[in-house]
Amino acid sequence: MSPLRGGVVAVAGAGGGAGTAVAVRLARAGAALSLVDTSLERAEEAAAAVRAVPGTAEARVVDLLDADAATAWAADLLARHGRVDGLVHLVGGWRGGKPLVDPVALADWDALEPPLVRTVQRTSQAFSDALAAALAGRFVLISSKEATRPSQTNAAYAAAKAAAETWTLALADSFAGSAAAATVVVVKALLTPQLRAAKPDAAFAGYTAVEDLADRISDLWDAPAGQVNGARVWLTEQP
Repeated sequence: MSPLRGGVVAVAGAGGGAGTAVAVRLARAGAALSLVDTSLERAEEAAAAVRAVPGTAEARVVDLLDADAATAWAADLLARHGRVDGLVHLVGGWRGGKPLVDPVALADWDALEPPLVRTVQRTSQAFSDALAAALAGRFVLISSKEATRPSQTNAAYAAAKAAAETWTLALADSFAGSAAAATVVVVKALLTPQLRAAKPDAAFAGYTAVEDLADRISDLWDAPAGQVNGARVWLTEQP
């Protein structure tokens, strides 16, 4: 039986390209989902897909840049369910294309730091105690190979992803010796059904299908915490 059977998993950024696939996969493993996005409509679309499994999902809007709002989200789930078994962080964003010496690169950093870094900090602080107390708590960050091998035209994006990875690995250190784990899953880019439909003849070399990403995320609950805590799981070629 999956450790997720009867569990509760929070998904931040559930209205993004990977949100529905991840939520559906976790629901099939037996988890109830709390799906958060900046758009209630997008979160509801993901929740509707889970309910069609059938599964259990709620959709809500939470300002993950607000420490009190993030903490209230975690506390509410714990109060209602008595447990929180995971936080999957799918909050995304991208800006780039300008050399790092261009003043625009710093404007890109100002735009990317809140969604890509601050939301990781807020969610990890809000959920860390509950995850550490769970039978198999998991914090999952989706990152980019750019964090390891940045290009000079994507400096702000790569730096933000690297900062998010570092914060997640520090969370992993706090989980040492427990049954909880914080893991970074690295991709080049994600292949969504919408992108595949828009470009049916494209090869999408090195892309990770969101369905495959969802499978690998779900597998993290089946692995021993010591094996995946502080690990980078590469779903693309390592630099």
